[in-house]
Amino acid sequence: MKKTQKSSAKPITSAKVARAKVFQGTVVSHGKMAKTVLVRVERTKTNEKYSKQYTRSRKFHVHDEKGEYKTGDVVRFVETRPYSRTKRWRVTDKVKVA
Repeated sequence: MKKTQKSSAKPITSAKVARAKVFQGTVVSHGKMAKTVLVRVERTKTNEKYSKQYTRSRKFHVHDEKGEYKTGDVVRFVETRPYSRTKRWRVTDKVKVA
């Protein structure tokens, strides 16, 4: 008879936990797409040589399940599973009402 060997494999655990990215921006379009708002996020960058500050912005398609956010609202949204080809973000809460 063969001896049964115990597996010395440990369960796979990760020391690092992946956190979802969180952004805050202003709703620039709503109502044109079902359950979707277009949110603009502005960042301030600094030129290394001249130390001049300038803004850069990017627009995100964000999932809005209830359709409660309107143009001008400041919202916070997080990274999530893909809802569609362009939509991979979900609104979590309203920071400021327009």
